[in-house]
Amino acid sequence: MLRAAMLRLSSLAAVALLIAGCSDDGSTPSTATAPASPASPVSPVSPTPSATAPVITTQPANVTVTDGQPANFAVVASGTAPLSYQWRKNGSAIAGATAATYSITASTAGDSGSVFSVTVGNAAGSVTSSKAVLTVDARAGVSFGHVVIVMEENANYSNVVEDASTMPYLHSLVTGYGVATQYYANTHPSIGNYMMLTTGQILTNDDSETPESFPVSADNIVRELSANGKTWKAYAEDLPSVGYIGGNTGNYAVRHVPLAYLTDVQDSATTRQGLVPFTQFAKDLASESLPNFSFVTPNLCDDAHNCALSVADDWLKTNIAPLLTSTPFKNDGLLIVTFDESQNDDTHGGGRVAAVFISPAFSKKGYQSTTLYQHQSTLRLMLQGLGITSFPGAAATAPAMTEFFSSPSTPSPSTP
Repeated sequence: MLRAAMLRLSSLAAVALLIAGCSDDGSTPSTATAPASPASPVSPVSPTPSATAPVITTQPANVTVTDGQPANFAVVASGTAPLSYQWRKNGSAIAGATAATYSITASTAGDSGSVFSVTVGNAAGSVTSSKAVLTVDARAGVSFGHVVIVMEENANYSNVVEDASTMPYLHSLVTGYGVATQYYANTHPSIGNYMMLTTGQILTNDDSETPESFPVSADNIVRELSANGKTWKAYAEDLPSVGYIGGNTGNYAVRHVPLAYLTDVQDSATTRQGLVPFTQFAKDLASESLPNFSFVTPNLCDDAHNCALSVADDWLKTNIAPLLTSTPFKNDGLLIVTFDESQNDDTHGGGRVAAVFISPAFSKKGYQSTTLYQHQSTLRLMLQGLGITSFPGAAATAPAMTEFFSSPSTPSPSTP
């Protein structure tokens, strides 16, 4: 009886305790004593800004340059980055032209009139610029009635230009007219440089080649001169006879007379008459009958190949100085004195050499160019100076040398 009573009391206490723990709404409260933390506020999400389509703020401008000089086009655009660019020439995309600027290294007469534009794009769209026209003046700043080139041999620029004592006469031409301070031959040995000067290509580096063993049919200076009605002669010291196209003899080195290798010269008895001994030069000068183009080759001693630079300098003073005061050369002529290759330098193929440009009427006096030039630019200048706009080989894209001359006026060419 007592055990049953105690069990009933225990059950009643448990029920009472259970009732006391219930809330008014019948839920069971948490046993934790700390109040619940309020919920953290949620930050609002910023909307992603929409991309802004490109807008061209500065359009490409028309460009006018001299033949052979660089042409530069530029555009300025705003809009959400990154911006893309694609330049076009006459409506066709230019491979690799994908920057805000586009440059042509050496403009040609064939580029004149070309139309350039650029499309600028991004994720939001694209816009095409207005059109810019390129004008190339093929004759601006340089036009001559007579061009004479005299070739010297195998000397470093420093020995010729920087040391005034070695060639004092030539140095007087450097200081009085114009010099290219960054002029480099194309190759070693001689013959490849002579080929570049007349064909715009090296063609061979074998100095043992002769006109018979290595006839050259590539486009060349004689072909271009003849096609444009210009006269020419190669004056070679110690040449055995007029029209000679044989090999070396005595101090005559045929590899230094590149016109003898040209099939345009070899294949006709008439054109071979343009190969003459240097003694003819003084006669033509005295009679005012120099051709439009003269290629002058001293012999192996007088060109400094086998003898001292002072010997070559004396030869220039004796034989070439009279040219500068002669008529009509003093009014319309250009004389070029350069070296085929350096003595012991391979920079840019043939090393740094002296190249002096002398025009009594049109030279910028004492001008020093820092532009990188090689023999193909001289080939271009010789033809361009005579009003010819078609250039063989590498001369077609070589930098033009108009910077040496101050007057764009055109003298009246004299054609013998």
